[in-house]
Amino acid sequence: MKILSAFIHPHVAPNLWPNGVKGKRKNSQCSLKSTSVKIISVPGYIPSYLEKDEPCVVCGDKATGYHYRCITCEGCKGFFRRTIQKNESSPYSCKYDSCCIIDKITRNQCQLCRFKKCISVGMAMDLVLDDSKRVAKRRLIEENRERKKNEEMVKTLHDRPEPTVSEWELIRMVTEAHRHTNAQGPHWKQKRKFLPEDIGQSPAPTSDNDKVDLEAFSEFTKIITPAITRVVDFAKKLPMFSELPCEDQIILLKGCCMEIMSLRAAVRYDPESETLTLSGEMAVSREQLKNGGLGVVSDAIFDLGKSLSQFNLDDSEVALLQAVLLMSSDRSGLTCVEKIEKCQEMYLLAFEHYINHRKHNISHFWPKLLMKVTNLRMIGACHASRFLHMKVECPTELFPPLFLEVFEDQEVLSTHSLPSPASLSFSWQSWRRNPSLGPISRFSLTVATAARTSILCCSIRCAITSAAERL
Repeated sequence: MKILSAFIHPHVAPNLWPNGVKGKRKNSQCSLKSTSVKIISVPGYIPSYLEKDEPCVVCGDKATGYHYRCITCEGCKGFFRRTIQKNESSPYSCKYDSCCIIDKITRNQCQLCRFKKCISVGMAMDLVLDDSKRVAKRRLIEENRERKKNEEMVKTLHDRPEPTVSEWELIRMVTEAHRHTNAQGPHWKQKRKFLPEDIGQSPAPTSDNDKVDLEAFSEFTKIITPAITRVVDFAKKLPMFSELPCEDQIILLKGCCMEIMSLRAAVRYDPESETLTLSGEMAVSREQLKNGGLGVVSDAIFDLGKSLSQFNLDDSEVALLQAVLLMSSDRSGLTCVEKIEKCQEMYLLAFEHYINHRKHNISHFWPKLLMKVTNLRMIGACHASRFLHMKVECPTELFPPLFLEVFEDQEVLSTHSLPSPASLSFSWQSWRRNPSLGPISRFSLTVATAARTSILCCSIRCAITSAAERL
């Protein structure tokens, strides 16, 4: 039995110390003589309308611009502004009958003569703003800056490509596949039934007493087989999936089944009742789902539901997200890896263009949404560990055959050593080759997924065959 663990090491911050060794001081004291420091003078911004080395009309120092109607240096500009704002000209005095020569060297020796020269060369007092006017000006500058930023953002959004004709057709087919296999459709809130409060409300399991509430588990197993069957039906309706070998179809379905079911539950999170609706019919609380066998996986699904509620996803976006999860070429044992990878690239490109078309108000919507794939992959990997625990805690007769066949022999991650969803990041091999995608091209893959590659599962084979007959 082959088991694949795909781990790419997370990015490690570069070592900033020379020779890869952290610097240590040999002595607690440091002598200036042993350290030579070069001070590099970086010239500030000089407007293009100034001639090279044009002097300040007040002191002759190098001018930096046109200030209060005169070409002056920064020093004389600040001196003139402070004098007017604080009304300090009256206490100024001169020891030499206001006959001082003001230049770069003497400008700080006589404030009165310096101020008089500022006035004589034409610096305008009425252009110096008081506090209220200065605040208003700063506010206007910020508003203009924000307006330009928004205009650039709108222009960027309009410049992003939208779906082509062929991509629109692909999106339509995927959306229809989702709608035809999504229980209760948009009417799930009206048709859902809440699991009785007395079921699955035992104290939350701990590491020492991680017991499964058998009554809640029994309720969940009643809806698991139709939920898995609907995932199979969804896959069979997708373009390109039916063209894959049956072996690959089974591996892909086993790998994505929990991920897609979790996504379908997460998008049906109700903040008012704080419940998820499973399989479009059973509304459960966090504790009920946790005590019914999922343990920490319950927290991950509920947290995902809360997060996705802010995205306002439509049916097409949920459908495309499911298609991307299904066509994951890193599942263990696949034979047509390149073909599956190309299929996923097609879905991803159509997905991105559809996001451009929707023009969501959330900044960086596309990479943020792709990060949710990471959460779903983590949920799938974590569920494999919970499945083993459920097999130990629950009687075998409570497990539906299809449930056993799909989730047996998957790779297990320890629920106690799992990284948090926020610490995970996701990578698509195809996006890494496309630098124009910016931040999403640098996502690193930190997931573990696997599927059995030995004898094919009879019940999954039957499910695929029956789904094909219904098409």
